[in-house]
Amino acid sequence: MKIRRWSVGVLAATLLVPGVAACNSDATDSSSGSGTAASIPKDPKTALVASTKELNEGNFTFTIDSESIKGGGSVHKPSNSAQFSMKAGDETFTMEMEIIKIDADSYVKMDLGELFASLPGAEDMKGKYQHVDATKAGDAKSLDIFKDGTDPANSAEMFKGLGEVQETGPGTYSGKIDITAAKDSVAADEDMLKALGDQAKEIPFTAKVDDQGRLTELVLSVPAAGELKAQEITVKYADYGAASPAKKPADDEIVEANEQLLEMFS
Repeated sequence: MKIRRWSVGVLAATLLVPGVAACNSDATDSSSGSGTAASIPKDPKTALVASTKELNEGNFTFTIDSESIKGGGSVHKPSNSAQFSMKAGDETFTMEMEIIKIDADSYVKMDLGELFASLPGAEDMKGKYQHVDATKAGDAKSLDIFKDGTDPANSAEMFKGLGEVQETGPGTYSGKIDITAAKDSVAADEDMLKALGDQAKEIPFTAKVDDQGRLTELVLSVPAAGELKAQEITVKYADYGAASPAKKPADDEIVEANEQLLEMFS
């Protein structure tokens, strides 16, 4: 199994594709602001594109929820840190992961369930955070959280494929997205796109923004295709401007990363 980017979006897409997996989802925006609904663009497409701009500031919390994965975390660009944890899998495979990123240092804790014992260096990984120094990590570039932007699900990339969009109420929208237009987002997995075929060009979605026009929820309704089950992928954002810096694990919980982990993230 290769983890191509730390992004929760890529992890989700990977685990949604049959066969690949084998190798606080109720967050709400708790920040306050002086903006009003009048500041939200009238055109639905323009409003959704604009709703992702503050994600670039890199100061928020997020969750993701689908049939195969549940997780969440925070991004705090002011301290150049982020944290993400997830549980994923199905009846044949389970996986738990936590990633903490602080400046050039990453700390990764993994539990691959029954498959864990068969991995080289498994005893070194169990219950410990493996430390990766980005300045010495070589090809483990996918742990560079801020390299490709600050939004793990990359909703802005998803909105490049907006088709028809309707405003269904104050701050709520629905429509369809061509997810083939997204190159690095929650549904940008090649195998997933291949399974969906032409259906990938018209994925139903709903979205919500807060009173300042910031994205708080995106729900993709992915249809069944081949071995891919129909399901919803829900991404939520909250705490704009109010996330907390990530905290380094205790020293006695840290070991240096082994080759198996570095290969996963290369």
